[in-house]
Amino acid sequence: MPAPLQAVARRGAPALGFLHRAEELLAAGALAAMALLPLAEIVVRPIVTGGIPGSIPFVQHLTLCVGFLGAGLAARQNKLIALATATFIPEGAARQVAQGFAATVGAAVSALLAWSAIDVVVIEMEVGGEIALGVRSWVFQLVLPFAFGVIAVRLGWGAGGWAARAVAGAGILIGIWLSGTGAACGLGEDASCVLSGGPGWPWVVLVVLSALAGAPIFTVLAGAAVFLYMVDAFDPAAVPLYAYDLATEPHLPAIPLFTLAGFILAQGQSSGRLLQVFRALVGWMPGGTAVVCAVVCAFFTIFTGGSGVTILALGGLLLPALLQDGYRDRFSVGLLTASGSLGLLLPPAMPLILYAIVAQTAPENLFIGGILPGVLLIALVAAWGMREGIVTGAGRHDFAWREAREALWTAKWELALPLVVLGALFSGRATLVETSALTALYAAIVTGLVHRDFRLGPGLQQAFRECVVLIGGVLIILGVAKGFTAYMVDVDIPFRLLEWTQARIESPLLFLLALNVFLLIVGCVMDIFSAIVVVVPLISTIGAAYGIDPVHLGIIFIANLELGYLTPPVGLNLFLASYRFDRPLLEVYRASIPLLVILGIGVLVITYVPWLTLGLLELVGRQ
Repeated sequence: MPAPLQAVARRGAPALGFLHRAEELLAAGALAAMALLPLAEIVVRPIVTGGIPGSIPFVQHLTLCVGFLGAGLAARQNKLIALATATFIPEGAARQVAQGFAATVGAAVSALLAWSAIDVVVIEMEVGGEIALGVRSWVFQLVLPFAFGVIAVRLGWGAGGWAARAVAGAGILIGIWLSGTGAACGLGEDASCVLSGGPGWPWVVLVVLSALAGAPIFTVLAGAAVFLYMVDAFDPAAVPLYAYDLATEPHLPAIPLFTLAGFILAQGQSSGRLLQVFRALVGWMPGGTAVVCAVVCAFFTIFTGGSGVTILALGGLLLPALLQDGYRDRFSVGLLTASGSLGLLLPPAMPLILYAIVAQTAPENLFIGGILPGVLLIALVAAWGMREGIVTGAGRHDFAWREAREALWTAKWELALPLVVLGALFSGRATLVETSALTALYAAIVTGLVHRDFRLGPGLQQAFRECVVLIGGVLIILGVAKGFTAYMVDVDIPFRLLEWTQARIESPLLFLLALNVFLLIVGCVMDIFSAIVVVVPLISTIGAAYGIDPVHLGIIFIANLELGYLTPPVGLNLFLASYRFDRPLLEVYRASIPLLVILGIGVLVITYVPWLTLGLLELVGRQ
């Protein structure tokens, strides 16, 4: 950088640092308010009829703020979720060109969304919609143009050198211009809409290529949606409007709050205590430490909501423990790579909640339906670990009652957490959102006050910051994916897909096999959250036509997407494990193949033995 620019940058650094801290504080404050309002509702509702006025809609709109402010933070930290395909591009000029291209398309789409979101706010100001207590909806909707605008600038700045940034800046201007012509589309002024009446596929190809080059996934889904809307002469403001609709879904606040609980647990020493207790209980078995690692990973994935968090947070603890006990390096890496997503079928995992929202079914049904399938997959991985212990003799420890008793006593609060969650939810005393807030509070008390794993203030601040970034990266995908899904529904793609499928597949069993193959491919190339929003509306109608129980279909869906994390060449767990364990990607592939086969068998069992999903549900009664 030239000396004058360096001097300007140094002078601007304090102001920029202040803005960054203010941005983080605002996002964390919104998340804290999200947690406190449901907790206050639990206390007030038995005393005051109707509870706190407006608490539910306020929590929903705070979710909107957390999601989109978090997305802006994720863009600043280069943590927006993207495909891993860019890592296959050779280093050097080719990688730089791809980076600049991805940043330019991403910045253009984000600018288009920002300008379109301004239209949404203006219309809401004219309509005068109210949340509660006199607070207008547009006050919260302002976060949409702000976040999309910030993301556009940050993606453009990350394009590379100054030449690439200039090109990305031009992309931002083009996005703003396209948004203006798109508004004309919405008014039916076809002559002013440059895309109206033209083919849509070149624009879809453009955003798909940008995704392969490294553009964030949300820009691909949003770009495809806005361009297709404009080709059909519709206003692209529909996409941020749908994002607003999704972010204010009744159950959605439970996702960030359960995730916050997971980050608080990971911030402390809960993983170490759980490792000790399970090691003391089953360490005498062949492969005891491997079994423990599978169970601990599943426990944390339930609450963090993503396998990536589990691998990154616990890998540094669990891999040395396996190697120290004599397990082979390749086995250990493969085990932890597969175990990172094991808990996604167990309540109250984030994908179960999201699937319930999109499929419009009771989350409690999916929670119950996922228990036995989730336990089955954990048992299969544990059995592979026991086989390793038998073959190599690794990891055997003598059982000692005193050690087990001490470990159980030390970890009693963590072990009680599932009982707290399920007890609050199924007792009827707390809603799903209130239960998630109660879980976060419980995790904070256990780690910060009971065990004193960290100083409460700084420790919670760190957990809040990490949670906001992860949730931002997820919720912005979900919001724009709903816009893309709405477009597909508008052009009758689900109905056409149903007709095409029924014309070629008659047997429900054959349909389920074809569905498994399709979902495995989807899970390999898409993250589980965008896949749920985009694909579930397509397959739910088809599943109903073949007589597949909606809860069974949901568990099949999530089990396949869980397996997709492990599927070469671009399964997310493979890249995260390569990064966390500092192993070549091909070595991680080889280490994971046995567990991919084993879990694939488990997914087939879940698919063709519906009793695993529906047995408990029939026993306790459907909600």
